[in-house]
Amino acid sequence: MFAFIPSDYQAIFLSIKVAVIATLLSLPFGFTVAYVMTYKRFRGRIALDVLVNLPLTLPPFVVGYLLLLLLGQNGPVGRWLLQPLGIQLIFTWKAAVIATAVVGFPLMVRSIRTGMETIDKQLIQASRTLGAGWLDAIVTVILPLSFRGIMAGCILMFARGLGEFGATIIVAGNIPGVTQTIPLAIYEYVSSPKGDAIAMSLCLVSISLSVIVLIFHEWLSRRAVRVD
Repeated sequence: MFAFIPSDYQAIFLSIKVAVIATLLSLPFGFTVAYVMTYKRFRGRIALDVLVNLPLTLPPFVVGYLLLLLLGQNGPVGRWLLQPLGIQLIFTWKAAVIATAVVGFPLMVRSIRTGMETIDKQLIQASRTLGAGWLDAIVTVILPLSFRGIMAGCILMFARGLGEFGATIIVAGNIPGVTQTIPLAIYEYVSSPKGDAIAMSLCLVSISLSVIVLIFHEWLSRRAVRVD
């Protein structure tokens, strides 16, 4: 057990890398969407809510296939935007980042919205009364008071990214050393003869990473409670 080959270590590193980058790239968009859905009233708000949460209800393979149609060579984004710029996404680790970001985005938005909804709106109104613009109110009031929800959203999305499989294998493939993450490596080992031992080792690594993330989330939550 734990007799890993170089591609296994690359899969572990790539899983962490993809989850981190997907979380960081999604954070500004997640905060913006959560702010709009919490504090703005407009037509189409329900449609936006459905669109944001749709990846939670769709099978990951469906999400991956839709991304493949969108970003592939014959897709609208792939043909009219990516190809003229010479950008190749499909079957690269960058496609895994996009798939992870799309699948985990609803979890981030939900957590940030929960944090924003606990903010006393009178504090925001008071800041506006004192002359703060909407950007100042976001930076000085909403952002600090929703920090716990932001951190929870980032942690949940990172943890979800470590286990992403369905959408990733469709748009990024399962190329050892290139796009193969921990779940994809486990899938390959389980599908091959005498691969159960390495698959179990990778499962233990995945479990260990998830436990570390959950412990950090619990520690952060308790510390935030003590600060309050």
